[in-house]
Amino acid sequence: MELLLIRHAIPVRREVEVGPADPDLSEAGWQQARLLAEYLATEKIDRLYASPMRRAIQTATPLSEVVGISPQIEDDVAEYDRNSNEYVPVEELKAANDPRWREMLDGGWSVAEETEQEFVDRVCRGIESIISANQSAKVAVVCHGGVINAYIARILGLGDQRGFFYPNYTSIHRIAAARSGERSIVTINETPHLRGTGLPMGLFQK
Repeated sequence: MELLLIRHAIPVRREVEVGPADPDLSEAGWQQARLLAEYLATEKIDRLYASPMRRAIQTATPLSEVVGISPQIEDDVAEYDRNSNEYVPVEELKAANDPRWREMLDGGWSVAEETEQEFVDRVCRGIESIISANQSAKVAVVCHGGVINAYIARILGLGDQRGFFYPNYTSIHRIAAARSGERSIVTINETPHLRGTGLPMGLFQK
């Protein structure tokens, strides 16, 4: 089967006193999501999944409308910061030289609900479950940068890392998953739908 792991579009900055921040997409994010849907419109996608977080569900919405499939929520592909009371796009952290940016570079882990190993195991279990349920299909999963990092790192045998590369907003990562258990990476950071638009792509590209 062909698996498309898609990072969500850019959300707004949101910091709250109580409860998860769980931000919505920004206006630029909605534009990215629509361009993603147009780009994938000619592909026959059999199933669509999304993380339960707003930025993933909203990114999946235009694609859902184009392919005529409602997204199925998959809890195991939620990001590690799902319960954090703040969300600041990493580009803002980098531009401000925020200490949280340095913590990310140093591989810090400040999540109370699960260890880093538990996060990676959850993600890989969830994605493998999707693969098992959709043999011989093309499946799109709208999720998060940490999720994509964790799964691709395991495929590449890099250990349980979650930050070895930076997935751009609405980037597509294609994986061929064989019944034998073999997993082959077809593309990483596929973003032709954003090039030349002036919309943010990630840390270094526009």
